Amino acid sequence: VQLQASGGGLVQAGESLRVSCAASGFNLGGHNMGWLRQAPGKEREMVSCIDDLGESPYYVDSVKGRFTISRDYAENTVYLQMNSLKPEDTAVYYCAADLTISVNSLCPKDELGYDSWGQGTQVTVSS
Repeated sequence: VQLQASGGGLVQAGESLRVSCAASGFNLGGHNMGWLRQAPGKEREMVSCIDDLGESPYYVDSVKGRFTISRDYAENTVYLQMNSLKPEDTAVYYCAADLTISVNSLCPKDELGYDSWGQGTQVTVSS
């Protein structure tokens, strides 16, 4: 099982960025997926997660209306589209997978619900 995150970079406030998480070693079908982030000096926080059917995504309040999580089963990839970025969005972004088959269940909103992690991709937003 491997999760490869990519797409991070340096952008200015107000700009957009899309980070990707390519999964290998397992199929996304039946698995909840999440994006978390950790800013310098802060604890890691759940940013967004998506259930198997993609019907009930979760977003932390600070990104609601700006970020969109999606999954592409053909590409076996999960995306996080980030619009109207703010300096406070600066962090290392990690994707995570709940390897337990979870059909028709809400995605875990806590990092303890995930048991496989990618290496992280740095997102830096300048003011």
